[in-house]
Amino acid sequence: MGQDTKRLYIIDTNVLMHDPTAIFRFEEHDVFLPMMVLEELDAAKKGLSEVSRNVRQVSRFIGEMMQRQHATRLDEGLELREPDGLELAAGSGRLYFQTAMPEAHSSLLRDGSFADNEILSTALALQDAHPGRSIVLVSKDINLRIKAAIVGVQAEDYYNDRALDDLSLLYRGVRQHDEGFWEAHPQVESWNQAGRTHYRFGKSRENNWYPNQCVTIGDQGGVEAVVKQVAVDSVTMRLVDDYYDGRKSVWGIHARNREQNFALNLLMDPEIDFVTLMGTAGTGKTLLALAAGLSQTMDEKRYSEIIVTRATVSIGEDIGYLPGTEEEKMTPWMGALTDNLEVLTQPQEGGEWGRAATNDLLASRVKVRAMNFMRGRTFLNRYVIIDEAQNITPKQMKALLTRAGPGTKMICLGNVEQIDTPYLTETTSGLTFAVDRFKEWEHSGHITLKRGERSRLAHFASDAL
Repeated sequence: MGQDTKRLYIIDTNVLMHDPTAIFRFEEHDVFLPMMVLEELDAAKKGLSEVSRNVRQVSRFIGEMMQRQHATRLDEGLELREPDGLELAAGSGRLYFQTAMPEAHSSLLRDGSFADNEILSTALALQDAHPGRSIVLVSKDINLRIKAAIVGVQAEDYYNDRALDDLSLLYRGVRQHDEGFWEAHPQVESWNQAGRTHYRFGKSRENNWYPNQCVTIGDQGGVEAVVKQVAVDSVTMRLVDDYYDGRKSVWGIHARNREQNFALNLLMDPEIDFVTLMGTAGTGKTLLALAAGLSQTMDEKRYSEIIVTRATVSIGEDIGYLPGTEEEKMTPWMGALTDNLEVLTQPQEGGEWGRAATNDLLASRVKVRAMNFMRGRTFLNRYVIIDEAQNITPKQMKALLTRAGPGTKMICLGNVEQIDTPYLTETTSGLTFAVDRFKEWEHSGHITLKRGERSRLAHFASDAL
């Protein structure tokens, strides 16, 4: 099985279910698929879920490699070449398959009916057959990795699906500087353009400046600006609009802190096509996004309607099928939308009649849609809010964002501390991928909201529980 300098990675089924391209992501090293993994893939191939689609994609990849290499017997394995259009920079490794059933190697694995035990027995058999070679079991199942450590098999988690190694490295969207910033940048140009004050100053190459990054200079009441251009040796930033308790508001909503003010500026900027808002419960993500959407849809006529969707992942036990149309089925999942619309639809006059008329008007412009039926759609001049985006996989995030047509703005809201989707973590969430991959694009913006504005009870519960 090749040279001893190459590692041999045994891939567990859940890795391929999570990422069908995993077999191509081990560079020059070899990959081994036990027979039990193929059995589990075959059992999971039927269905319309993302797991079933991933399983079928793995089988197609292997079938294409067999066809291109004219392989009828797999004793010598297959050369790992990624299919056309899949640019993963695969190395010179080979894909091997289990051609003989292993014997039970330990009394701990005496019950061979368990799939995990058969995979561990295969790993132990490979260690015996290739004593000078590094054999590594790759699995997203922490219990299997624990069992592997007990019987002496090296096991690792699958890392290639992570956007970052640590969530603390995630782009926050804000740079904070004290008053010494101006002394450190003595040659600052300033000018007024279209009623906005702009600043340009020099930067060193190692500084991490990004387009539409929010900048604070000084304490509360100091300079608040957004980066508009990042050149090789200079940065241009523009002062933000003031949405605090002054003359300016968005659909009657004022900013209560700096992060909310930055968020409203990003949401109201027509040059920004994609905005991500992250933050804990009660920081105002949904309220700010809805207020900006209503203002630009109803008042400015920039968008024709607001579309709201979210991943239908429950926090507890399922309550069964929901009756009605698509919008009626989504209504129980849209409690946050309903709560915030009640705040935003308080008519100044007209009483109950005025409230009913306002609700009817907004119902014609705010549409609730299920993610399940987004494939093939194109949104033209829409303001799209993707709520609870932390429960979306990177593939689902790509499928949603590629629905955007001309004139459409996409808003992703979420809190990576509240992930309810199995096998999804803070570093593998589609929201984390979106924040990390879009930070250098000039038409996207991100802000992490820190301060909860819901109530003193909610604020204390968020910190204490």
